[in-house]
Amino acid sequence: MGRKYTAFVCAAVFTGGLLAQGQAPDWRRIGNSLFDNGLAGPASGVVERVWFAGSSEIAIQTGRGRLYHRWLDGAEAWTPYAALTPAAPVDVPVPNVPESGAHTRSALLDSSAVYAFGEHVHRSEDGGVHWENTTLWRERSLLGGRIHDLAVAPDDPGVLVAAGDDGVFHSADGGRSWSSWNGDLPNLPVTRLLDLPSGASGVRVALAGSRAATWPPGEKQAWLPAADDDLAAEAALRGASTSARGVETTAAAMAGDFVYTGMRNGEIRVSADQGATWRVFSLPESGPVERFWIDADDPRIAVAALGGASSEIHVLHTINGGAFWDDFTANLPRVAVHGVAADRVSGALYAATDLGVFMTYAALDSLGGVQAWVALPGLPAAPATDVKLDGQGHQLWAAIDGFGVYAALAPHRRRVPRVVSAADLIARAVAPGSLVTVLGASVSAARAGGLSAPVLAADGAESQLQIPFDARGQSLALTMGETGGNSFAATLPLAAAAPAIFTDRDGTPLLLDGDSGVMLDAMTPARSGRRLQILAAGLGRVMPEWPTGVAAPIENPPHVAGAVHAYLDREAVEVTRAILAPGYIGFYLIEIVVPKIVNYGPAELYLDVDGAPSNRVRVYIEP
Repeated sequence: MGRKYTAFVCAAVFTGGLLAQGQAPDWRRIGNSLFDNGLAGPASGVVERVWFAGSSEIAIQTGRGRLYHRWLDGAEAWTPYAALTPAAPVDVPVPNVPESGAHTRSALLDSSAVYAFGEHVHRSEDGGVHWENTTLWRERSLLGGRIHDLAVAPDDPGVLVAAGDDGVFHSADGGRSWSSWNGDLPNLPVTRLLDLPSGASGVRVALAGSRAATWPPGEKQAWLPAADDDLAAEAALRGASTSARGVETTAAAMAGDFVYTGMRNGEIRVSADQGATWRVFSLPESGPVERFWIDADDPRIAVAALGGASSEIHVLHTINGGAFWDDFTANLPRVAVHGVAADRVSGALYAATDLGVFMTYAALDSLGGVQAWVALPGLPAAPATDVKLDGQGHQLWAAIDGFGVYAALAPHRRRVPRVVSAADLIARAVAPGSLVTVLGASVSAARAGGLSAPVLAADGAESQLQIPFDARGQSLALTMGETGGNSFAATLPLAAAAPAIFTDRDGTPLLLDGDSGVMLDAMTPARSGRRLQILAAGLGRVMPEWPTGVAAPIENPPHVAGAVHAYLDREAVEVTRAILAPGYIGFYLIEIVVPKIVNYGPAELYLDVDGAPSNRVRVYIEP
């Protein structure tokens, strides 16, 4: 049991079962490490140094101090570099510089070709007497923010590599044109997870510099700029708190009438009445408060993450709105904690630290300590800057400095399995013929309402079942036996239809071009006048009747018995077919013709079967 900082001593100790059992989380990367902000190519994070380690070998040092190298004429990928960083080069003497504070470089073989850099990159062909700005475009720099370093090829004065606030850029013609060299460079400065995929929206993160970025469903190239209103509102709250207290406020969060604020000196202040009165908790010699997790159903319950590698306390827990806090650090390594997430039902607690993501279990709604923290393997060896659970506690998301965003089935789900729609992993009503996924269990046999429910696939993390087509009633008793002899049950609402469009884990819907069979996304949009096919689940009974657990026939597949409607941006479009997907079990195929619309680009698509709406997804449309 950890140390306690309360007005009294409490002996309650949580003694739950083992931590995550079985295999490690199957992490999947969401998006990449590139950010599109309208420059000469995709950007990344700060790069401080660049130099030629040989005539055709480039090396860099990122703002985090990591070293990478690549070849001018070989493999395109950046790889870790083990050599030492050379001493900073000396500026070339010139008669004048084109901007205040600019540094200068030249090639070894041609000292008359001189380059200057600062806010822009400038070229001089006469030793620095006259200068040409090579990066100015529409009143901004093609390379983004400030340039920190510039390397000129030792044997070719026209080959340049610039390093700056937005990564690495290359020119082969003396700066007349530039291209991004940020591809495969793990240098995305992701600092926080803001929103997880929901409906037609994708994941949204915060980047260094208080910028927000999003990876929309179907995106393939780079993170895109996103609305940052909530970041601005939180910054304003922190600023007001800092001004009022004279100590920098480093974290702030709100839930209902509760306001939690944390200071750089480790002090925590909590208000239960929207800021009218405050409870103050002070912990000497602790690091800055970096993040709060607040229970949405009971905001008196919260967990605080504290930074400061030298501090002994990094995770604190309260059940009474900050009247007192328990130390939940236990055996967690003495490293900064940047984010926390929790699942109230299972007691799972996750921490994003400088050594990656850790998890433990605790009784979050009562006093006590935590079980031993355990590192979750499988992530890149870099600091985790944030961790978050989706709204239903199924997927665990982690932000990894430089590398971007990763997601996996939350390990605690193996302790508390859940039955969800196989289409989008959301717990909802089921319909006759629905495909469901059992998260956290390897199911060997199942019965639904006394009928056999075929197990289509099963492994240690999840299983797929089909609800019998002849299921009846308003609810369905689902009993399942696991590999190994365990069993469990769930009662599910049963509806005539519970439609859901299949989506990938990042929200990308399974949509096909009806003529070519090509999967549609942001890079391959749907086109007006062409057929669009939607793969869905839960559309209910079919005519003629079809046996459960059997693939639909290739010729003359059964059609959906209910009335199926489709909507693009809330406007009805004609449904030309609604059938069981030929050759698949439990999949439905709905076909529409994409109409001509006024505003091309991303559009919201959803289905309706006899008044039951599906999830909303994003489809990209071009003329």
